[in-house]
Amino acid sequence: MVSFKAGINLGGWISQYQVFSKEHFDTFITEKDIETIAEAGFDHVRLPFDYPIIESDDNVGEYKEDGLSYIDRCLEWCKKCNLGLVLDMHHAPGYRFQDFKTSTLFEDPNQQKRFVDIWRFLAKRYINEREHIAFELLNEVVEPDSTRWNKLMLECVKAIREIDSTRWLYIGGNNYNSPDELKNLADIDDDYIVYNFHFYNPFFFTHQKAHWSESAMAYNRTVKYPGQYEGIEEFVKNNPKYSFMMELNNLKLNKELLRKDLKPAIEFREKKKCKLYCGEFGVIAIADLESRIKWHEDYISLLEEYDIGGAVWNYKKMDFEIYNEDRKPVSQELVNILARRKT
Repeated sequence: MVSFKAGINLGGWISQYQVFSKEHFDTFITEKDIETIAEAGFDHVRLPFDYPIIESDDNVGEYKEDGLSYIDRCLEWCKKCNLGLVLDMHHAPGYRFQDFKTSTLFEDPNQQKRFVDIWRFLAKRYINEREHIAFELLNEVVEPDSTRWNKLMLECVKAIREIDSTRWLYIGGNNYNSPDELKNLADIDDDYIVYNFHFYNPFFFTHQKAHWSESAMAYNRTVKYPGQYEGIEEFVKNNPKYSFMMELNNLKLNKELLRKDLKPAIEFREKKKCKLYCGEFGVIAIADLESRIKWHEDYISLLEEYDIGGAVWNYKKMDFEIYNEDRKPVSQELVNILARRKT
């Protein structure tokens, strides 16, 4: 079995793409990219995909070979390089984490059936590819509570298990895969489940000046790590709607804060006796490089300490890039840290 310890996300390829086009899908990630990732010392990739790649709303239940071919070729490239692949559904029928307010997946039985059927189909398609490919059922659920996700998740696991009893399945909790939501997942007695969480703490450092975040754009300050947030009192005084940020005043941004925020996941594992995986973590690329390196160094050291695998966001583009368009790392030191290479 390949390792799923030191990974990197391939976001922006067949998920969150700007243009649905053959040219993009054929060129954004190629075999050379997978070779670059393997040569750097990573042992797996996380491949987000959006359901329209493989199924049209006009032909429900008819799966598109041209779209599936991108998953197939990525898997073949990974096998050549002895890399693992976590196949992650980022956009499901009736659910997209970027606009969860319009989600219908958890209310519409037809959408739920499509969701389960897609995974049933993929379980059959990759029945003989257990060593290199694992399934992550859904990216970043956001619901009022875990009730509806638990119900659908259990149904999906049952459907897959009727086909494949030993496929590794990755399952995340509510509130964007928050570590402290793992405890609210339904209990599953299954030796081939890995519990998945995401980690982007402290948010106003990792997402400083992020153009898609109203609060990050409002605060709009450069933040160093280690360090602390500057001007919180003045900012809240001038922006009372962000009064919740007063709890960040004088907060020390350091490794011990990361450890504290990681603690709910560790406590969950101790109680559940299960495997953990951090499917996304990272720091926005506009942060200064020294701070990016130090944050990743501290966070990877915690993942190592607690024996947790994970995949950094993101290989290229998507505002969190680790490599540029020419497959050159933004920092070799950062890549060595992420690939968990001892230097």
